[in-house]
Amino acid sequence: MRSLERAAIASGRISGLDLMERAGTGVVEAIGEAWPDFRTPADVPRHAVVLCGPGNNGGDGFVVARLLRRRGWKVTLYLYGDPERLPPDARTNHDRWRRIGTLSALPAAPDFSTADLVVDALFGLGLTRPLTGFGPIFSALATAGRPVLAIDLPSGRDADALPDSVGWPSAPCSLAVTFHREKPLHARLRAEGIGVIVKPIGL
Repeated sequence: MRSLERAAIASGRISGLDLMERAGTGVVEAIGEAWPDFRTPADVPRHAVVLCGPGNNGGDGFVVARLLRRRGWKVTLYLYGDPERLPPDARTNHDRWRRIGTLSALPAAPDFSTADLVVDALFGLGLTRPLTGFGPIFSALATAGRPVLAIDLPSGRDADALPDSVGWPSAPCSLAVTFHREKPLHARLRAEGIGVIVKPIGL
C-alpha cells in the first residue's frame, strides 16, 4: 500500500491529502452500510468517540470526525501524541478539525459509555511492535460494549498477520474498514467473526 500510494502521489494523479479525504469518506460510507440505523436522523444527536493516533491513521480519523460532525453527530476526539509531530497531511486535517471542534489528550481510561460508535484511528499498517500502556484503554473499550470501527485494522494487530503477533494487546473491533484491497490480517479478522469492508480510494 505504501508503494502504491507513493507512486500515485509521485505521478501527480493524486495528493496525500486527497487520499486521506477519500479514506475518511469511505469510512463514513461504511458506517451507514454496517449500521443502517445511523443513516437516519435521531431525536438526540448520535455520539462518536474518535481515537486518533500519531500518524496518518490518525489523520484519517480527523477526516472521519469532521465528516460525522457535518452530518450532525456529536464528536468527542482524543489524540494520542503531540500535534506538532503529526505527519504533514495528518497535521493539516488536525488543523481543519480544530477549526470546528475540540480535542483532548487521550486519557489512561476513557469513558466510552455514552458513545454510539467508537472509531479506532490510533495505529494502522505501520505498527510492527506490541503496544505498551494501552491495556487500560482497550479494557475500557471492551467493557463498554460499544460498536468499534477500526480504520485499516484494530490497533495492536499486525497487518501481515505474523504468527509472533498473536497475543499482542489490541483494541476490540466490530468492523474494520480498509482501502484498495484486503491485507493478510483481514482474512484472520473474518475468521474471528469481525466484519471487513474494503473501500476504493483511487489507486
